[in-house]
Amino acid sequence: MVQGRKITGGKYHKQRKKRFHEKIRQEREVTIKETKKKTLRLRGGNRKVVLLNANSANVLDPKNKKIKKTEIKNVVETPQNIFLARQNRLLKSAIIETSLGKAKITNRPSQEGHVNAVLIE
Repeated sequence: MVQGRKITGGKYHKQRKKRFHEKIRQEREVTIKETKKKTLRLRGGNRKVVLLNANSANVLDPKNKKIKKTEIKNVVETPQNIFLARQNRLLKSAIIETSLGKAKITNRPSQEGHVNAVLIE
């Protein structure tokens, strides 16, 4: 039996097309380069700023409760997949090397448009 055909040979037709909000978007990979952002249109006409590349992070120092914008030097480790650290991908819970020291990313940079991190002792 041929895929997409009835037993009589007739075709199956889709009931409707996919709506704009149902479409699968391209997966974004945030890497260490000159900061680059993109604005997407969402359902209801809302906007979302997504990050494509980043070279700085907002790092929280837990000792004196200060947030400082610092430069990202390197991705040290990613718990999800060791190969993503080699490619310098910035994702949640990745450990990065900054000018202040090692820090752990606490947000999702590909969804939020910036990188937040907390210093690790």
